[in-house]
Amino acid sequence: MIDAHHHLWDTAKREYAWMDGPWADPIRGRFDLARYTEATGAESSVVVQAVMDEAETAELLAAPVAGVVGWTDLTAPDVAGRLAALRAAGPLVGIRHLVQDEPDPAWLARPPVIRGLAAVGAAGLVYDLLVKPPQAAAALDVVRRLPEVSFVLDHAGKPDIAGGMWEPWAGWITDLAALPNVTVKLSGLVTEAARDWKPADVLPYARHVLSAFGPSRTMYGSDWPVCTLAASPGQVRALAEEAVAPDDRYEVFGETARRIYQLS
Repeated sequence: MIDAHHHLWDTAKREYAWMDGPWADPIRGRFDLARYTEATGAESSVVVQAVMDEAETAELLAAPVAGVVGWTDLTAPDVAGRLAALRAAGPLVGIRHLVQDEPDPAWLARPPVIRGLAAVGAAGLVYDLLVKPPQAAAALDVVRRLPEVSFVLDHAGKPDIAGGMWEPWAGWITDLAALPNVTVKLSGLVTEAARDWKPADVLPYARHVLSAFGPSRTMYGSDWPVCTLAASPGQVRALAEEAVAPDDRYEVFGETARRIYQLS
């Protein structure tokens, strides 16, 4: 199995501005690779940046993981050189920016960002889309404008499951899935549901993602340790297994991530 999405951090060492209230207290502290492995039992994994800081990415690149989705300033004039330096430092497989926190919902479509995204594709890297519904239109536009770039949608676009959102999210997922250069992560859904969530609350969203993208363009991610705000890693995996047909699990739980992220 490949866990295509988890984090590692130490909040005593670095500030994570998005942890902006008491709700985040359970995930403050040191969440290192040993703790992750003990919690999940994952055989192989892709660790994903959680702060917009190249120093964090450099630390993640030193970890013994299959791949790293890191961060660099996409708008920097020397973005190609920055990407090359990060690739030389470790198993960089992709880049991500915390777009969901940008005040401008069209941040992704800004010309300097478009140039940076094109550089990511030219470097043979994947770009992970971390967006919420307010950024959905810009994300769809950018994926269409850059067919040469491989995009991965994190957490299925973070639908408001707790609020009962279906449309326009479901239609947007269908539109994204029609574009061959985007893949989706079956991850992060339990934390978008109500705290007393039941499988029946989350499964329709997971199954719509699977129906739209198919198993060859869907990959599983635990989203540890964020997932522990709503469920144990075992519950998250069991829920994904319930959503995915047995014949499709080989791809969703490993092969898709291996192919898209070009993992050795």
